[in-house]
Amino acid sequence: MIVVMETTATREQINGVMARVKALGLGAHLSEGEERTIIGVVGSPLPPSLDDELEIHSGVERVVRITKKYKLTGWDFHPQKTRISVRDVVIGGDAVTVIAGPCSVESEEQTVETARAVKAAGASILRGGAYKPRTSPYDFRGLGRRGLEILATARKETGMPIITEVMTPSDIEAVAEFTDIFQIGARNSQNYLLLEEVGRAGKPVMLKRGLSLLLEEWLLAAEYVMAQGNPDVILCERGIRTFETATRNTLDVSSVPVIQGMSHLPIFVDPSHAAGKRALVPALALAGIAAGADGLMIEAHPNPDQALSDGAQSLTFQEFADLMPRIAAVAEAVGRSLPAAADIMRVPA
Repeated sequence: MIVVMETTATREQINGVMARVKALGLGAHLSEGEERTIIGVVGSPLPPSLDDELEIHSGVERVVRITKKYKLTGWDFHPQKTRISVRDVVIGGDAVTVIAGPCSVESEEQTVETARAVKAAGASILRGGAYKPRTSPYDFRGLGRRGLEILATARKETGMPIITEVMTPSDIEAVAEFTDIFQIGARNSQNYLLLEEVGRAGKPVMLKRGLSLLLEEWLLAAEYVMAQGNPDVILCERGIRTFETATRNTLDVSSVPVIQGMSHLPIFVDPSHAAGKRALVPALALAGIAAGADGLMIEAHPNPDQALSDGAQSLTFQEFADLMPRIAAVAEAVGRSLPAAADIMRVPA
Protein backbone atom coordinates (compact mmCIF):
# COMPACT_ATOMS: atom_id res chain seq x y z
CA MET A 1 0.00 0.00 0.00
CA ILE A 2 1.18 3.55 -0.71
CA VAL A 3 -0.03 6.75 0.88
CA VAL A 4 0.32 9.68 -1.51
CA MET A 5 0.59 12.95 0.39
CA GLU A 6 -0.71 16.23 -0.92
CA THR A 7 1.87 18.57 -2.44
CA THR A 8 1.19 20.99 0.41
CA ALA A 9 1.54 18.36 3.17
CA THR A 10 3.57 19.56 6.14
CA ARG A 11 6.29 17.64 7.94
CA GLU A 12 3.94 17.32 10.92
CA GLN A 13 1.26 15.72 8.73
CA ILE A 14 3.75 13.32 7.16
CA ASN A 15 5.09 12.31 10.55
CA GLY A 16 1.54 11.82 11.82
CA VAL A 17 0.72 9.31 9.09
CA MET A 18 3.99 7.44 9.64
CA ALA A 19 3.38 7.31 13.39
CA ARG A 20 -0.08 5.83 12.86
CA VAL A 21 1.25 3.18 10.47
CA LYS A 22 3.97 2.17 12.93
CA ALA A 23 1.47 2.09 15.79
CA LEU A 24 -0.40 -0.62 13.88
CA GLY A 25 2.76 -2.74 13.80
CA LEU A 26 3.38 -2.07 10.10
CA GLY A 27 6.46 -0.76 8.32
CA ALA A 28 6.49 2.82 7.00
CA HIS A 29 9.00 3.77 4.28
CA LEU A 30 9.28 7.42 3.30
CA SER A 31 10.07 8.49 -0.26
CA GLU A 32 10.36 12.23 -0.83
CA GLY A 33 10.45 13.42 -4.42
CA GLU A 34 10.65 16.89 -5.89
CA GLU A 35 6.87 17.09 -6.24
CA ARG A 36 5.39 14.30 -4.14
CA THR A 37 5.98 12.57 -0.85
CA ILE A 38 4.96 8.92 -0.71
CA ILE A 39 4.76 6.68 2.33
CA GLY A 40 5.04 2.98 1.59
CA VAL A 41 3.18 0.73 4.00
CA VAL A 42 4.35 -2.88 4.29
CA GLY A 43 3.35 -5.72 6.54
CA SER A 44 1.08 -8.71 6.67
CA PRO A 45 -1.79 -8.71 6.87
CA LEU A 46 -2.83 -5.17 6.03
CA PRO A 47 -6.14 -4.40 7.79
CA PRO A 48 -9.03 -4.22 5.29
CA SER A 49 -10.09 -0.86 6.69
CA LEU A 50 -6.61 0.68 6.56
CA ASP A 51 -7.30 2.52 3.28
CA ASP A 52 -10.23 4.44 4.74
CA GLU A 53 -8.45 5.10 8.02
CA LEU A 54 -5.39 6.64 6.41
CA GLU A 55 -7.29 8.66 3.81
CA ILE A 56 -8.96 10.78 6.51
CA HIS A 57 -5.60 11.95 7.89
CA SER A 58 -4.83 15.57 7.10
CA GLY A 59 -2.37 15.98 4.26
CA VAL A 60 -3.24 12.66 2.58
CA GLU A 61 -4.30 12.86 -1.07
CA ARG A 62 -5.04 9.19 -1.70
CA VAL A 63 -4.22 5.64 -0.64
CA VAL A 64 -3.45 2.94 -3.21
CA ARG A 65 -3.04 -0.80 -2.62
CA ILE A 66 -0.19 -2.42 -4.54
CA THR A 67 -0.81 -5.92 -5.84
CA LYS A 68 2.78 -6.68 -6.92
CA LYS A 69 4.71 -9.00 -4.62
CA TYR A 70 7.69 -6.67 -4.67
CA LYS A 71 6.84 -3.37 -3.04
CA LEU A 72 9.87 -1.35 -1.99
CA THR A 73 11.89 -2.22 -5.08
CA GLY A 74 9.10 -1.17 -7.47
CA TRP A 75 8.33 2.21 -8.96
CA ASP A 76 5.02 2.55 -7.09
CA PHE A 77 6.74 3.06 -3.73
CA HIS A 78 9.62 5.09 -5.15
CA PRO A 79 8.77 7.05 -8.33
CA GLN A 80 12.29 8.52 -8.65
CA LYS A 81 15.32 6.51 -9.72
CA THR A 82 17.54 5.63 -6.78
CA ARG A 83 20.91 7.31 -6.57
CA ILE A 84 23.46 6.05 -4.08
CA SER A 85 26.41 8.10 -2.86
CA VAL A 86 29.48 6.12 -1.85
CA ARG A 87 32.10 8.54 -0.64
CA ASP A 88 32.48 10.82 -3.72
CA VAL A 89 30.98 8.37 -6.23
CA VAL A 90 27.32 8.58 -7.26
CA ILE A 91 25.77 5.33 -8.47
CA GLY A 92 22.60 5.49 -10.54
CA GLY A 93 23.11 9.01 -11.84
CA ASP A 94 23.83 10.17 -15.37
CA ALA A 95 27.37 8.79 -15.32
CA VAL A 96 28.18 5.11 -15.80
CA THR A 97 30.11 3.71 -12.83
CA VAL A 98 32.89 1.20 -13.47
CA ILE A 99 33.98 -1.14 -10.66
CA ALA A 100 37.21 -3.00 -11.32
CA GLY A 101 39.85 -5.04 -9.55
CA PRO A 102 41.01 -8.58 -8.91
CA CYS A 103 38.71 -11.50 -8.24
CA SER A 104 40.66 -12.26 -5.07
CA VAL A 105 42.94 -10.21 -2.88
CA GLU A 106 46.22 -12.14 -3.04
CA SER A 107 48.74 -9.69 -1.62
CA GLU A 108 49.13 -6.02 -0.79
CA GLU A 109 51.40 -5.43 -3.77
CA GLN A 110 48.96 -7.08 -6.21
CA THR A 111 45.93 -5.22 -4.85
CA VAL A 112 47.46 -1.74 -4.60
CA GLU A 113 49.06 -2.10 -8.03
CA THR A 114 45.69 -3.08 -9.49
CA ALA A 115 43.88 -0.24 -7.73
CA ARG A 116 46.29 2.31 -9.16
CA ALA A 117 46.05 0.87 -12.67
CA VAL A 118 42.26 0.67 -12.87
CA LYS A 119 41.84 4.13 -11.33
CA ALA A 120 44.26 5.60 -13.87
CA ALA A 121 42.18 4.04 -16.64
CA GLY A 122 38.93 5.52 -15.29
CA ALA A 123 37.41 3.07 -12.81
CA SER A 124 35.60 4.61 -9.83
CA ILE A 125 35.38 1.76 -7.30
CA LEU A 126 37.78 -1.06 -6.41
CA ARG A 127 36.56 -4.65 -6.13
CA GLY A 128 38.37 -7.52 -4.48
CA GLY A 129 37.43 -10.69 -2.67
CA ALA A 130 38.67 -11.34 0.86
CA TYR A 131 36.23 -14.20 1.47
CA LYS A 132 35.69 -16.29 -1.65
CA PRO A 133 32.90 -18.82 -2.24
CA ARG A 134 34.45 -21.51 -4.43
CA THR A 135 32.82 -24.50 -6.07
CA SER A 136 35.65 -26.72 -4.87
CA PRO A 137 36.70 -26.68 -1.20
CA TYR A 138 40.30 -27.12 -2.35
CA ASP A 139 40.49 -23.86 -4.34
CA PHE A 140 41.88 -20.62 -2.92
CA ARG A 141 39.18 -19.19 -0.66
CA GLY A 142 40.62 -15.79 0.17
CA LEU A 143 42.80 -14.19 2.85
CA GLY A 144 39.92 -13.34 5.18
CA ARG A 145 40.50 -10.39 7.50
CA ARG A 146 44.00 -9.83 6.12
CA GLY A 147 42.39 -9.37 2.70
CA LEU A 148 40.08 -6.72 4.13
CA GLU A 149 43.04 -4.88 5.63
CA ILE A 150 44.78 -4.92 2.26
CA LEU A 151 41.70 -3.47 0.56
CA ALA A 152 41.65 -0.69 3.14
CA THR A 153 45.30 0.03 2.35
CA ALA A 154 44.48 0.25 -1.36
CA ARG A 155 41.65 2.66 -0.58
CA LYS A 156 44.02 4.84 1.46
CA GLU A 157 46.58 4.80 -1.36
CA THR A 158 44.13 5.67 -4.15
CA GLY A 159 41.03 7.17 -2.55
CA MET A 160 38.81 4.59 -4.29
CA PRO A 161 35.82 3.19 -2.36
CA ILE A 162 35.87 -0.61 -2.06
CA ILE A 163 33.34 -3.36 -2.53
CA THR A 164 33.86 -6.88 -1.22
CA GLU A 165 31.72 -9.95 -0.66
CA VAL A 166 30.21 -11.01 2.63
CA MET A 167 29.24 -14.66 2.85
CA THR A 168 27.71 -15.27 6.27
CA PRO A 169 25.87 -13.22 8.91
CA SER A 170 28.74 -13.83 11.33
CA ASP A 171 31.15 -12.04 8.96
CA ILE A 172 29.05 -8.88 8.56
CA GLU A 173 30.55 -6.98 11.48
CA ALA A 174 34.12 -7.68 10.39
CA VAL A 175 33.48 -6.83 6.73
CA ALA A 176 31.53 -3.68 7.66
CA GLU A 177 34.60 -2.38 9.47
CA PHE A 178 36.40 -2.09 6.11
CA THR A 179 34.06 -2.11 3.12
CA ASP A 180 32.08 0.74 1.57
CA ILE A 181 29.67 -1.61 -0.24
CA PHE A 182 28.64 -5.14 0.70
CA GLN A 183 28.49 -7.60 -2.17
CA ILE A 184 26.08 -10.53 -2.01
CA GLY A 185 27.18 -13.18 -4.47
CA ALA A 186 25.01 -15.26 -6.76
CA ARG A 187 25.13 -18.30 -4.48
CA ASN A 188 23.78 -16.26 -1.57
CA SER A 189 21.16 -14.30 -3.49
CA GLN A 190 18.36 -16.19 -1.73
CA ASN A 191 20.07 -16.56 1.64
CA TYR A 192 17.31 -14.58 3.33
CA LEU A 193 18.88 -14.53 6.78
CA LEU A 194 22.04 -13.00 5.31
CA LEU A 195 20.00 -10.50 3.28
CA GLU A 196 18.10 -9.35 6.35
CA GLU A 197 21.22 -9.01 8.46
CA VAL A 198 23.14 -7.08 5.81
CA GLY A 199 20.09 -4.85 5.40
CA ARG A 200 20.51 -3.81 9.03
CA ALA A 201 24.21 -3.03 8.64
CA GLY A 202 23.67 0.48 7.28
CA LYS A 203 25.81 0.32 4.13
CA PRO A 204 24.97 -0.02 0.42
CA VAL A 205 24.48 -3.58 -0.83
CA MET A 206 25.16 -4.98 -4.31
CA LEU A 207 22.97 -8.01 -4.93
CA LYS A 208 24.08 -10.28 -7.74
CA ARG A 209 21.50 -12.28 -9.64
CA GLY A 210 21.35 -15.95 -8.68
CA LEU A 211 22.22 -18.67 -11.17
CA SER A 212 18.58 -19.39 -12.00
CA LEU A 213 16.65 -16.47 -10.47
CA LEU A 214 13.57 -15.10 -12.17
CA LEU A 215 13.60 -11.30 -12.30
CA GLU A 216 10.71 -11.08 -9.83
CA GLU A 217 12.59 -13.41 -7.45
CA TRP A 218 15.63 -11.17 -7.77
CA LEU A 219 13.61 -8.10 -6.82
CA LEU A 220 12.04 -9.98 -3.92
CA ALA A 221 15.53 -10.85 -2.69
CA ALA A 222 16.37 -7.13 -2.80
CA GLU A 223 13.13 -6.55 -0.91
CA TYR A 224 14.56 -8.48 2.05
CA VAL A 225 17.39 -5.95 2.30
CA MET A 226 15.18 -2.91 1.83
CA ALA A 227 12.56 -4.14 4.31
CA GLN A 228 15.20 -3.70 7.04
CA GLY A 229 15.32 0.02 6.33
CA ASN A 230 18.20 0.02 3.83
CA PRO A 231 17.21 1.75 0.56
CA ASP A 232 20.69 1.56 -1.00
CA VAL A 233 20.59 -1.61 -3.07
CA ILE A 234 22.38 -2.15 -6.39
CA LEU A 235 21.43 -5.05 -8.65
CA CYS A 236 24.09 -6.83 -10.71
CA GLU A 237 23.38 -9.10 -13.68
CA ARG A 238 26.23 -11.63 -13.90
CA GLY A 239 24.76 -14.22 -16.22
CA ILE A 240 22.46 -17.16 -15.57
CA ARG A 241 22.89 -20.89 -15.96
CA THR A 242 21.55 -22.30 -19.23
CA PHE A 243 22.31 -25.31 -21.43
CA GLU A 244 25.08 -23.40 -23.23
CA THR A 245 28.69 -24.33 -22.40
CA ALA A 246 30.59 -21.93 -24.69
CA THR A 247 30.55 -19.32 -21.93
CA ARG A 248 30.75 -19.66 -18.17
CA ASN A 249 27.22 -18.26 -17.87
CA THR A 250 24.72 -16.76 -20.29
CA LEU A 251 24.60 -12.98 -19.96
CA ASP A 252 20.95 -11.94 -19.90
CA VAL A 253 21.34 -8.47 -21.38
CA SER A 254 17.56 -8.18 -21.64
CA SER A 255 17.34 -8.13 -17.84
CA VAL A 256 18.71 -4.57 -17.85
CA PRO A 257 15.81 -2.82 -19.61
CA VAL A 258 13.26 -5.19 -18.10
CA ILE A 259 14.45 -4.50 -14.55
CA GLN A 260 14.53 -0.78 -15.28
CA GLY A 261 10.86 -1.01 -16.20
CA MET A 262 10.11 -2.86 -12.96
CA SER A 263 12.39 -1.14 -10.44
CA HIS A 264 14.02 2.15 -9.53
CA LEU A 265 17.19 0.43 -8.31
CA PRO A 266 20.44 0.89 -10.27
CA ILE A 267 21.53 -2.18 -12.23
CA PHE A 268 25.06 -3.21 -13.17
CA VAL A 269 26.43 -5.86 -15.52
CA ASP A 270 29.34 -8.17 -14.66
CA PRO A 271 30.74 -9.32 -18.03
CA SER A 272 33.64 -11.19 -16.43
CA HIS A 273 31.55 -13.81 -14.64
CA ALA A 274 29.20 -14.10 -17.57
CA ALA A 275 31.96 -14.69 -20.12
CA GLY A 276 34.46 -16.76 -18.19
CA LYS A 277 36.94 -15.88 -20.96
CA ARG A 278 38.77 -12.58 -21.12
CA ALA A 279 38.47 -12.29 -24.91
CA LEU A 280 34.68 -12.06 -24.54
CA VAL A 281 34.62 -9.54 -21.69
CA PRO A 282 34.89 -6.34 -23.80
CA ALA A 283 31.97 -7.24 -26.09
CA LEU A 284 29.72 -8.14 -23.16
CA ALA A 285 30.72 -4.98 -21.28
CA LEU A 286 29.78 -2.82 -24.26
CA ALA A 287 26.51 -4.72 -24.68
CA GLY A 288 25.63 -4.02 -21.06
CA ILE A 289 26.18 -0.28 -21.45
CA ALA A 290 24.27 -0.24 -24.75
CA ALA A 291 21.35 -1.91 -22.97
CA GLY A 292 21.30 0.90 -20.41
CA ALA A 293 23.21 -0.50 -17.43
CA ASP A 294 24.19 1.98 -14.74
CA GLY A 295 27.60 0.43 -14.37
CA LEU A 296 29.97 -2.46 -14.90
CA MET A 297 31.95 -4.75 -12.62
CA ILE A 298 35.09 -5.99 -14.37
CA GLU A 299 37.92 -8.19 -13.13
CA ALA A 300 41.50 -7.05 -13.76
CA HIS A 301 44.78 -8.50 -12.57
CA PRO A 302 48.49 -7.65 -13.02
CA ASN A 303 49.18 -11.17 -14.30
CA PRO A 304 45.94 -13.07 -15.00
CA ASP A 305 47.73 -16.28 -15.97
CA GLN A 306 49.06 -16.53 -12.42
CA ALA A 307 45.90 -15.40 -10.60
CA LEU A 308 44.76 -17.59 -7.72
CA SER A 309 41.15 -17.37 -8.88
CA ASP A 310 39.33 -16.55 -12.14
CA GLY A 311 42.45 -15.66 -14.09
CA ALA A 312 40.88 -16.84 -17.34
CA GLN A 313 38.26 -14.07 -17.20
CA SER A 314 40.46 -11.29 -15.81
CA LEU A 315 41.76 -8.51 -18.05
CA THR A 316 45.34 -7.32 -18.04
CA PHE A 317 45.90 -3.68 -17.15
CA GLN A 318 46.46 -2.82 -20.80
CA GLU A 319 43.31 -4.63 -21.90
CA PHE A 320 41.32 -2.77 -19.26
CA ALA A 321 42.82 0.57 -20.29
CA ASP A 322 42.01 -0.16 -23.95
CA LEU A 323 38.41 -1.02 -23.06
CA MET A 324 37.58 2.13 -21.09
CA PRO A 325 37.50 4.56 -24.08
CA ARG A 326 35.18 2.14 -25.89
CA ILE A 327 32.89 2.04 -22.87
CA ALA A 328 32.89 5.85 -22.84
CA ALA A 329 31.97 5.95 -26.53
CA VAL A 330 29.02 3.57 -26.11
CA ALA A 331 27.88 5.42 -22.99
CA GLU A 332 27.86 8.67 -24.93
CA ALA A 333 25.90 7.04 -27.75
CA VAL A 334 23.09 6.12 -25.32
CA GLY A 335 23.05 9.48 -23.56
CA ARG A 336 25.32 8.60 -20.64
CA SER A 337 28.92 9.39 -19.77
CA LEU A 338 31.91 8.25 -17.77
CA PRO A 339 33.17 10.47 -14.96
CA ALA A 340 36.17 12.53 -16.06
CA ALA A 341 39.30 10.73 -14.90
CA ALA A 342 40.38 13.71 -12.80
CA ASP A 343 37.01 13.86 -11.08
CA ILE A 344 36.54 10.19 -10.28
CA MET A 345 38.25 10.33 -6.95
CA ARG A 346 40.79 12.49 -5.25
CA VAL A 347 43.31 10.88 -2.97
CA PRO A 348 42.72 12.21 0.54
CA ALA A 349 45.48 14.32 2.06
